[in-house]
Amino acid sequence: MGTAKTPRGRLPLSIVAIIIFIFFMIALLYTERFSSSILKFKPCSRRASVAKSTKSARDDRTTEDDLKIAEVDDRFEFDPNECSVAHGKWVFNSSFKPLYSDRTCPYLDRQFACVKNGRRDSDYRHWEWQPDDCILPRFSPTIALEKLRGKRLMFVGDSLQRNQWESFVCLVEFVIPEDHKSMKRGRSHSVFAVKEYNATIEFYWAPFLVESNSDNPIIGDPKKRILKVDSVSKHAKYWVGVDILAFNTYVWWMSSTKINALWGSFANGEEGSEELDATVAYQIGLKTWANWIDSTIQPNKTRVFFTTMSPTHARSEDWNHKDGIRCFNETKPVSKRGHWGTGSNKQMMSVVAGVVEKMRVPVTFINITQLSEYRKDGHASVYNELEGKLLTDEQRADPEHYADCIHWCLPGVPDTWNQIFLAHL
Repeated sequence: MGTAKTPRGRLPLSIVAIIIFIFFMIALLYTERFSSSILKFKPCSRRASVAKSTKSARDDRTTEDDLKIAEVDDRFEFDPNECSVAHGKWVFNSSFKPLYSDRTCPYLDRQFACVKNGRRDSDYRHWEWQPDDCILPRFSPTIALEKLRGKRLMFVGDSLQRNQWESFVCLVEFVIPEDHKSMKRGRSHSVFAVKEYNATIEFYWAPFLVESNSDNPIIGDPKKRILKVDSVSKHAKYWVGVDILAFNTYVWWMSSTKINALWGSFANGEEGSEELDATVAYQIGLKTWANWIDSTIQPNKTRVFFTTMSPTHARSEDWNHKDGIRCFNETKPVSKRGHWGTGSNKQMMSVVAGVVEKMRVPVTFINITQLSEYRKDGHASVYNELEGKLLTDEQRADPEHYADCIHWCLPGVPDTWNQIFLAHL
């Protein structure tokens, strides 16, 4: 019997089987490698979406936890270009303790010392501002003093700017030894000096920034006030050589719908003045201030800040408390997001923004308006003084006429302003 021959052109079955097996193994290896490559990229895809996904495999927990911690840490770094402090909410924190009290800080005016003046509720001192985009660093007295080493800081403006100045002084003074600090008060210019740091924290009284006949002494009747809207020279000579200038001006411009504006000398009196709408006069006055800043300040030597308007809370209807009396007996912030009352004038705010936008010298806003709008509970109310004297019991019983819904208790809301200020520094 002869041997069976394979037909020409065909491969034996055994060889075909071997070839199929080889292709199968190659395909299997390729599939495993491809699968491996997907598995290798899985942690990367999770890393990108770690904020969106809360579930993870046990093997990936360490990596994801580390990433979450890193995200939280990133939020602690305040960046004014990334974080808007104007948008956020007040969070009550019963464990939060102010760095000072109106009994421990010897530099507080009685006007702002609400507890000493008889205010008994304390919740208003335990609210913390929480921005939506970042975590605002706590105020650190030692960091603040290091930032000011060898420098002069001057707050310039009205009594609300003095409110902020006294807050800043009280936030740092308790870490300084008694023999290394001093306070010198004047009618217009007051200086808190820190020897160890060769630094000063100063306040200069200029309620309109431009000159007026009501700078010192104050004229109570707005109709008798005359503003020299084209000059800041009387005040500005005190601003020269200061390393950090923080300005404000708003509430005094709102005391009347009309302003007596003057070009020239006060000696001309009312005859040389012109009655202008408050907004128009405000714009002219701010342009005068801006021109002085642009022509005098060297940005590499002096930083300029502007504190936005501090809202008043004189109409309880603004927050739907129809039976309320101004800010009297208010103990909690407004909870409605974006609340804006009649005590803040958006037209005046846009005037400031428009003037600053065209300036040569950079001006940083300390944006306090929206966050302060919520704090109807933080004002001095009837726990204040009038013409240097504490209110009598009869006056306190008449909050409609005597409640101060402009100025703020200290410690209180202005401490948050300075928290934001230091974060910018």
